[in-house]
Amino acid sequence: MKQSFVVIFLIVLSVFCFAQETIHGSIMHDDIERDYILYVPLSYTENDTLPLVLNFHGYGSSANEQMIYGDFRSLANSAGFFIVHPQGTLLQGVTHWNVGGWTLDSTVDDVGFTEALIDSLSYNFNIDPDRIYSTGMSNGGFMSFLLASQPSSRIAAIASVTGSMTPETYIDSNPQHPTPILQIHGTSDGLVLYNGTDWSEPVEDVVQYWVDYNNCNPTPTITLLPDLDPDDESTVELHIYNDGDSGVAVEHYKVFGGDHTWPGNVYGGAGTNNDIDASAEIWNFFSRYDINGLVNQVGIENDNVQETMNYRLNNYPNPFNPTTTISFSLKEREMVTVSIYNIQGQKVRSLESSEMESGHHSLTWNGADDKGSVVSSGIYFYKLDTDSYSATKKMVMMK
Repeated sequence: MKQSFVVIFLIVLSVFCFAQETIHGSIMHDDIERDYILYVPLSYTENDTLPLVLNFHGYGSSANEQMIYGDFRSLANSAGFFIVHPQGTLLQGVTHWNVGGWTLDSTVDDVGFTEALIDSLSYNFNIDPDRIYSTGMSNGGFMSFLLASQPSSRIAAIASVTGSMTPETYIDSNPQHPTPILQIHGTSDGLVLYNGTDWSEPVEDVVQYWVDYNNCNPTPTITLLPDLDPDDESTVELHIYNDGDSGVAVEHYKVFGGDHTWPGNVYGGAGTNNDIDASAEIWNFFSRYDINGLVNQVGIENDNVQETMNYRLNNYPNPFNPTTTISFSLKEREMVTVSIYNIQGQKVRSLESSEMESGHHSLTWNGADDKGSVVSSGIYFYKLDTDSYSATKKMVMMK
């Protein structure tokens, strides 16, 4: 087991160059050795107190796969937060999280394991106890809903991608504090059906449960997002139920035509929506809240919602060869800089530096550096800087 971990560790380092920042660890819980992968942001020092994001893998997947597929690492470096990728145990030979439903035969205490993991990490690192968040793919989304439903939950906010609540979680839910909820789900999800099944609650019923619990405005603000990739055969509506207790909101990215995938991930695949970057949307949502609700409540929520809508940054295609289009929107006329960096953090191309009008903008990068030489295959980052906003996202050039 430990030898296989070393192999995986070396593979991750050779591909992503995150050497000293990726920690493979384990703790004992209920006499079971439980594994995890912790990503420490590049800027972290022992004097920093940072948020923690739990990122749970899907059924049959792994911590390593989730770290790559639902990737937050570039965001963690720019925003400053820890990401831990817990590893599920085997149920009839398949990795899982015990959430009820199809995992009802499991006897593993994954809620207890998560609590113990948070305690262990908090002992070794300066983690902000008021800013612990949970997200995950599929079974990992179910796990995040389960954590939010506990009476002693330490989770400030959760986000589910292609997950839902099992009937057991739905019926037994007993949260004790207002909890911001973000749900990302495709209407054509062929595994966790949007309209539910006997082991999974309908997505809109789950959204409504949390709208009611949080006392949010029952009438959502609905926005059709720009169709940045017409070829992905899907579009996205953002439903925002705001003004909940302690300023929390429930948000739902309804992906029309989207399948059981993580939107915006660089590995794509059939049914993957490229109009949003799920990881970026999740962190933008989390960053607005702590365990007490909306941070600095006066005037903050509307600003953040407006920022989310107006600066939406994305590129397509991704991966690409050799040309990709970087898209973003501005809420007003302002100075804009768009730059391309390699994985070592070196700037390879200054793509734009000028004042631009409000509205939607697109820039094309042909894969060349500032000297006109085509760069090599690999991971690159594109960064948008304006007078009031900064964001960085990842893309992959393949030849």
